[in-house]
Amino acid sequence: MAEAQSKAVEAASREQELTPLSIRVAALCALTQIFDGYDTHAIGLAAPAMARAWALPAAAFANTFVLSSLGILIGAIVAGPVGDRFGRKPLIVAGMAIVAAASFASAGVDSLDELAMVRLATGLGIGATLPATVALLSDYAPPRLRANAIMFMFAGNTLGGFLGGQLTGILLPHWGWPAVFVVGGLAPLALIPGLIRLLPESPQFCMGGVERASAGSGAPARLFSAELAEPTLRLWTTFFANMLSMSLLTYWLPSILSLMGFEPAESAFAASVASAGGLVATLPLAASAARFGSAATLAASLAAGGGFVAVISLLDLPKALLLVAIFCAGGGAFGSQLAANGVAATIYPAAIRATGVGWALGAGRIGAIAGPALAGVLLSLNWPPRHALLCVCAAALVAAAAAKGLRGARGVIGK
Repeated sequence: MAEAQSKAVEAASREQELTPLSIRVAALCALTQIFDGYDTHAIGLAAPAMARAWALPAAAFANTFVLSSLGILIGAIVAGPVGDRFGRKPLIVAGMAIVAAASFASAGVDSLDELAMVRLATGLGIGATLPATVALLSDYAPPRLRANAIMFMFAGNTLGGFLGGQLTGILLPHWGWPAVFVVGGLAPLALIPGLIRLLPESPQFCMGGVERASAGSGAPARLFSAELAEPTLRLWTTFFANMLSMSLLTYWLPSILSLMGFEPAESAFAASVASAGGLVATLPLAASAARFGSAATLAASLAAGGGFVAVISLLDLPKALLLVAIFCAGGGAFGSQLAANGVAATIYPAAIRATGVGWALGAGRIGAIAGPALAGVLLSLNWPPRHALLCVCAAALVAAAAAKGLRGARGVIGK
């Protein structure tokens, strides 16, 4: 009975067309991701100024960066099955509320231990919204547009990181590092009333019946059914390796640039160029995926991003060329993740979509924990700051190899 209902829901979803309601859902989910992106990047952007204000070495923030990613990991893994069972909308609203409260708390901390705890809480809120927004938008987007819709929604996350860098460069000289977190709390707080009033619940969730009741407990095991096991493992490997690269760039690049001689505001601006690269890469990646298939496009983009990180690490570039290399590296790492998020949404059926995407993001967040920890160890061993980025290159090659063989179990991934 549950299986028949699931197939009926899937069949109904294939009849969807682009409507004002689906556009509204996409816009609200994208706004959620913009604010999540800002708050994800906020700690890395503020860290150089905090290190200077507290007279601490950059490596002292490694634990804070790790706990930020750990919070996102826990939030994403727990939220996936919860969203499949109880609905996507409540998770999105709750996630935004947690992010707002924890960001305000971040502005008032006066020790690394306090900072680490509130950034863990911030990560929980961010992690809760990730699979919920993917699943909700997937349920409203026409199937032919689903992967691109998710890709462009997550471009909001990258846009949030870019805007965060630009805004941090303005805030730091005038109001100091607490202002970075105050803005990170105000934005999601302002969005919550609009989410409550305007965001609908998933039609697949509302129609799911018996399938919904069993989704929370059975969905994780279904990720490893005969049909889904290989795509799931390849997807997890791609997410793990690429998010290791992304987290290292997100959390450590501002500090590494500061150690290279950049002022804190200048390093925040320069690091945000990586996010700009991810945004600009979105359109060509989508066009390439449509022509050559998502697997081939992902593999090429990941490998290219790793190559540009090697350029940053090994060559002593003037600032103008360094910014170009950072832009291209961000296009490879952040742009590829946008494409991978879209691919993830097409692999799994509606009944386990939030779980599938949430657990893939969870696998990625394990990499996101490993990246900052590894860079912190290397910096504490007095590695040259730029050379700490070299581990990104190896991770990019692993991600490219996994993505090249990625195929959708339901025949929608591409060539």
